Amino acid sequence: MNIRTNLIRAGAALAAVLALAPSALALGGRVGDLAGPAAQTAVRRIPAASLTTAAQQTEADWRLLLVNPWNALPEDYEVELATLSNGLQVDARIYDDLNDMLTDCRAAGLEPIVCSAYRTQATQTRLYNNKVARVRASGVPEDQVEAEAARWVAKPGTSEHQTGLALDIVAASYQILDEKQEDTAEQQWLMENSWKYGFILRYPSEKSDITGIGYEPWHYRYVGKAAAAEIHRTGVCLEEYLGEAALPAAELTPAQPVRPAEVVRPLEPVPPETADI
Repeated sequence: MNIRTNLIRAGAALAAVLALAPSALALGGRVGDLAGPAAQTAVRRIPAASLTTAAQQTEADWRLLLVNPWNALPEDYEVELATLSNGLQVDARIYDDLNDMLTDCRAAGLEPIVCSAYRTQATQTRLYNNKVARVRASGVPEDQVEAEAARWVAKPGTSEHQTGLALDIVAASYQILDEKQEDTAEQQWLMENSWKYGFILRYPSEKSDITGIGYEPWHYRYVGKAAAAEIHRTGVCLEEYLGEAALPAAELTPAQPVRPAEVVRPLEPVPPETADI
């Protein structure tokens, strides 16, 4: 008799739980709240936001937007611009960090000049077409002209300059965009210190096969201080950092030390035609 009574009571209790569960879920409750600690452990999940890939991270963080030959600028991309003292413009959100970097560089006795920053689609188109013409005139086979030009001047829609997050910086004493730029005290200081302000040298000499762009010891990109510190520490490029380059972890070696430099002063205009990527 007692056994039968207990079974009836147990069945009634189970029916009550099953009846309450749908309404509890409809009100936002958890099954675990009704079924005890064991069930709570079973139903808890890692939030979807914690399972993001590096590529998904770029969607959530404007600072990590990847624009390269294989990733065009989003068609609906918009940016609020801030104007530098020489009339060039950058994404307003990077202005303070850029100003801090250039101010500290100048405080060290150097003279950096921002010669190119944000570009419109029309400006990028003009620069690219000019580069194509120069490459064609140099005698490169016609079927290779556009590809060779794109190694130095990005095709419209694939240039970081169109994001407002990239800029070209040269030394006042040497304003030519070639590899000799790396020997200036300004570039040595920037290569050693830009990461502290959220900037990275975007196109290192040993990463051209990954970035798709030739070595540019003058092109800096804002990625934020946390990402810049990690990129500087590991010696990777932005594509590698975002998981867009399939390299084994063993190849992600620490960054090589840059020769020590001195430091820089305010912005002065340089004809934008001198700038490439």
